[in-house]
Amino acid sequence: MNSFRRSPPSPSALKWLGLVTAIWVQSISGNNYTFSNYSAALKSLMNLSQLQLNNLSVAKDLGKAFGLLAGLASDRLSTSLLLLIGSIEGLIGYGAQWLVVSQKIKPLPYWQMCIFLCMGGNSTTWMNTGVLVTCLRNFRKNRGTVSGILKGYIALSTAIFTDFCSALFSDNPSSFLALLSLVPFAVCLAAILFLREVPRSADDETEEFKYFWVLNAVSVAVAVTLLVFDSIPNPNSFLSRIFCIVLLSLLVSPLVIPLHSFLKNKGGSGEVAEALLAGESGADNAVEGKPVIGEDHTIVEAMKTFEFWIMFVSFLCGVGTGLAVMNNMGQIGLALGYDDVSIFISLMSIWGFFGRILSGSASEHFIKKAGMPRPLWNAASQILMALGYILLAIAIPGSLYIGSIVVGICYGVRLAITVPMASEVFGLKNYGMIYNVLILNLPLGSFLFSGLLAGILYDMEATTTKTGGNTCVGAHCYRLVFVVMACSCAIGFAMDSFLAFRTKRLYSKMRALKR
Repeated sequence: MNSFRRSPPSPSALKWLGLVTAIWVQSISGNNYTFSNYSAALKSLMNLSQLQLNNLSVAKDLGKAFGLLAGLASDRLSTSLLLLIGSIEGLIGYGAQWLVVSQKIKPLPYWQMCIFLCMGGNSTTWMNTGVLVTCLRNFRKNRGTVSGILKGYIALSTAIFTDFCSALFSDNPSSFLALLSLVPFAVCLAAILFLREVPRSADDETEEFKYFWVLNAVSVAVAVTLLVFDSIPNPNSFLSRIFCIVLLSLLVSPLVIPLHSFLKNKGGSGEVAEALLAGESGADNAVEGKPVIGEDHTIVEAMKTFEFWIMFVSFLCGVGTGLAVMNNMGQIGLALGYDDVSIFISLMSIWGFFGRILSGSASEHFIKKAGMPRPLWNAASQILMALGYILLAIAIPGSLYIGSIVVGICYGVRLAITVPMASEVFGLKNYGMIYNVLILNLPLGSFLFSGLLAGILYDMEATTTKTGGNTCVGAHCYRLVFVVMACSCAIGFAMDSFLAFRTKRLYSKMRALKR
């Protein structure tokens, strides 16, 4: 018994425990995508035009631009401090919005609301940076799979928050904002205890594959549970409570993986010097001058490459247009005759999860089997997304259901693929900073496609209301917006295809190393 107490947890058990707590953090850090759940309340309380409301969503997404601070801090501060900063900032940002929507205080001046929405948006950059950098370093051989799982839970977090609020508080926007401020704060405090970078260990690849299979199965079960609950019309209080219990049980269940790993490997440290993959292989072949693709880059070195700017612009075409749909879903639904848009928000969230988790695992599989460049997955998603926007522009019956699913899937693919791809092309050493520069596309895309394109074109079609705001009803309200975004996706397809050609040699080398 005494020897058992003295046995330290193996690195394998610690990294799996860290991944499970990272999943919990990601499950509550997709609050940036929930603006449509309470935007109508803000618009009504503050008497805003659609352009003003869209600019509030831009302020929220602008918080991502300050993610550069999290990127700079990721190599200087511990994961625990990154999580603590993000959780406190989210508590303040969403807490202030709750005070306004719950009418505990009078509506704040517009510029102050912009600041608090920006803080809420920025809070997730600290959480996501800490989680992604730590987990990709802990699971260097399975970056695509890990990225797909983590990004998948971010997608589900929107549905988790939305459905929990619906089950417990009947879609009350005030209660929803209370959840957004308090739950991430509590979860991050728990994750601070367990999520950290651990020494590399000699893990059994077959065992790792089984663990990932379990995590994927649990995540699919979570998504199916959310879909089933969304399909029930007006669930009663008993069914709502059962849903909450099942969902919480599923989120806790992955703890069996680190427990199994600990019991199997207790007493042995298992540290090894393992073969390095792309992004680290340049250490033995370093030459004077700039690094080549696949070696570690600083952010300045990365920004001097053609590949970085292809990745940046193609990312903008995908995530910028997707964000515009998410931010405007409340008004898109109303324009097409739907009073309650929560089902469409949940559909984008859940199918975004499937896009992330399937593309992450599938892209990893095809790299090992055939050296298939990850950018090809992004290229395919751009074409499918363009078709989704054309369907939304036509506005046939049921098109919003299909369009929400298509946009969710393609947006998910884009995020899940770009995260590991950036680490493979530019290395893991300065990944925190490179990642946060790339996601500047979120506020930039939100400003261009949501704040300017959607806001201005909607207001051109809308009529002024007696209270000083405006409204628009009909398929024409967003038709031109969807057409422009479809053209943007076509440009993104061309750039992703070219990037796949540029990185073909890198992924061929990775295939050889993985095999």
